[in-house]
Amino acid sequence: MSAALGLIVGLILGLTGAGGSLLAVPLLIFALNWSVARAAPVALIAVASSATLGAAIGLRQRIVRYRAAMAMAAAGAVVTPLGLLLAHRLPAAPLQLLFAGVLFIVAWRMYRQTLVDPAVPACFPPKVVPCAIDPATGRFAWTAPCTRALVAAGSLTGFLSGLLGVGGGFVVVPALCRATALPMNAIIATSLAVVALVSTSAVVIAAAAGHLEVAVAMPFAVGALVGMAVGRLAAPRLAGSKLQLCFAALCVLVAIGLIAKTLGGS
Repeated sequence: MSAALGLIVGLILGLTGAGGSLLAVPLLIFALNWSVARAAPVALIAVASSATLGAAIGLRQRIVRYRAAMAMAAAGAVVTPLGLLLAHRLPAAPLQLLFAGVLFIVAWRMYRQTLVDPAVPACFPPKVVPCAIDPATGRFAWTAPCTRALVAAGSLTGFLSGLLGVGGGFVVVPALCRATALPMNAIIATSLAVVALVSTSAVVIAAAAGHLEVAVAMPFAVGALVGMAVGRLAAPRLAGSKLQLCFAALCVLVAIGLIAKTLGGS
């Protein structure tokens, strides 16, 4: 069952991108009747693997702002244990409702992306950004406002990773849009690097605390990698906008299912 669930998650990841890992936790909840706290560390394996692949491609293209990514990931790693602690202290119902809310937000953003002309930049930073590029070095000028903006986004990402088992790309991308004037491809690549580092640290922390069920996690990870490979092969043959709409609709349906399961008590 674990390998089959991983295969499904990996297939969705390969077809839709890193956001597909959001469905890992709900699948474990529905199929294995797990809580969010129990499913989150296993789901993060799929998050980490997909984000690492995307970040590696970005590094090869030299569009990842790796210093910014490491600063955000370091802040996230510090806060992740707090998210893990709360996940195991809070009742299951509020966490499931919170996860449903995250799914609604991601579905709405995915739907909005389908309405935007691909030729138009999707990121519109303010005229004055906290993280300006130093013309002499081509790197960020690490001012106090820049550091605060990146650390805040990284901390929230780490907290959500520990609490819900989500990567937090939906936090990092808008934060980089507001804090920098980077092109969207560099923002996405840097975001994937942050998510990869934070998710990996969250898995390590969860395992060290005894919250990672290895007997389920390993076949899940193998299934996710196989599914991702198949999905990436099939993705170029399918229309991107239709895939985004289908994924947005799937997120809405899963969110409704989570709410119904929570309120129905089954």
